[in-house]
Amino acid sequence: MQLKEIDKERYSKHFKQLFIGASVVMLSIALVVSQLLIMLTGNPEGSNFALNAAGAVTAAVIAGYLVRHYRHHPWMYELMYVWQLKQELNRIYRKQKAIKAAMQEGNRNAMIIMNFSYKGSKQLYQLDNNTITMDELNNAMTVLSNLIEEHQFTIELADYRSELLEQF
Repeated sequence: MQLKEIDKERYSKHFKQLFIGASVVMLSIALVVSQLLIMLTGNPEGSNFALNAAGAVTAAVIAGYLVRHYRHHPWMYELMYVWQLKQELNRIYRKQKAIKAAMQEGNRNAMIIMNFSYKGSKQLYQLDNNTITMDELNNAMTVLSNLIEEHQFTIELADYRSELLEQF
């Protein structure tokens, strides 16, 4: 995966629209299915919790199907990119302890991975207006830059490949 330029306003607008749309669709489907199941098989004197839960599960399955079906639509581009970036950063995070140890030992691939991780995290923080941990991230990026310079490596963002994670 490579980092791409994303229009923050478009991403934010589409994220809000998707969230609201998915909520409305899920609520509508859950209510209709639940009421239909209660009307057909419900117990007027007992609890219909299982039927209400079945309506909620049905709504979640249908909403998931719709998102999966339309994920390649141009309207979903920014949302899918951010989702994929988060998945890639999670893969790195799960191996981060070993990667950071190798980085301290001068492993160039570890530095490439952490460079991608830091720059991807920075992009994600900026898209989500998460400035709380930005100072900490900038400090980590400075430490990495110093380490790269100390080992006299030339590392570009384009050097990152998911396959590099397999060695950790």
